[in-house]
Amino acid sequence: MHAEVYTDGIDEITVGGSIVRVDIVSLSPTERDANNAPKKVFCQRLIFPIEAFANSVEVMQNALQGLVDAGVVKRNQPRPSSDISMPVTSNVDTTSLTSNASRNPNASSNFR
Repeated sequence: MHAEVYTDGIDEITVGGSIVRVDIVSLSPTERDANNAPKKVFCQRLIFPIEAFANSVEVMQNALQGLVDAGVVKRNQPRPSSDISMPVTSNVDTTSLTSNASRNPNASSNFR
């Protein structure tokens, strides 16, 4: 059997040269933020060559599209780019990212 890792989401993606680092987080069972929501706690880092990261994004987009087509996930309409509130530490174009400030706090931040 192979080891499995559970994650509540991705906190940060850092691009340095030809390497992409993806920090995955879980929600703390004990630590809370100012709004009494569970704090995100760093769990592990995935490190990809940039080509492997690009391939992984394509695989995840296909999986997400399958979930959308099956009606399991509903995609929100994009909001104006002035609503962006996501940490990005690379030269990634963030114009298609949206804020989840008005979303249910129990909703996954991975589906915006």
